[in-house]
Amino acid sequence: MNSEEKTLVEIIDDNNQIDLAKYINYVSAPQAGAIATFSGTTRDTFEGKTVVELRYEAYIPMAIKNLKSICSAARSSWDLHSIAVAHRLGIVPVGETSVFVAVSATHRADALDACKFLIDELKASVPIWKKEVYSDGEVWKENPEFLERRLELGKDGGCCRRKIETAAHDKKSCSKPKVKVEEAID
Repeated sequence: MNSEEKTLVEIIDDNNQIDLAKYINYVSAPQAGAIATFSGTTRDTFEGKTVVELRYEAYIPMAIKNLKSICSAARSSWDLHSIAVAHRLGIVPVGETSVFVAVSATHRADALDACKFLIDELKASVPIWKKEVYSDGEVWKENPEFLERRLELGKDGGCCRRKIETAAHDKKSCSKPKVKVEEAID
């Protein structure tokens, strides 16, 4: 079975909850000794403000393409069996899941590290936008991972003159992905 057949990427339409069991079942396999998951949920407060809900929008074709690319990068860095990634669009009330990642591997270190990489890269590069709705207003939010990536790209001449590569990851650590930025040759 090729890696595409063991990868499930879905953008969930408005008013549909993420079925966590569906994605865990998808990555389950007899040869998988570990399943790592991440569930991002809407919390009830942010910096002292009462959160009512989150609203997500996306450029769906590009979001799916980027998510598949991130999954492929994870496979090239860790020995994985299956990957499932789902993200909701529309209104996500407090307590509900907006994003879910499930990864299976023979060993836990690969599953845990790949799961962290997948959610960090999703938040840094996938075109999905979030509006936080408070009891006294609302604001569009940028993820800290996106801002960090943008700042890194903007140093010394901007992103258009640089080559970006995600470096190979140490398979024994659960750490932030390393991004290598090199000047483009004119």
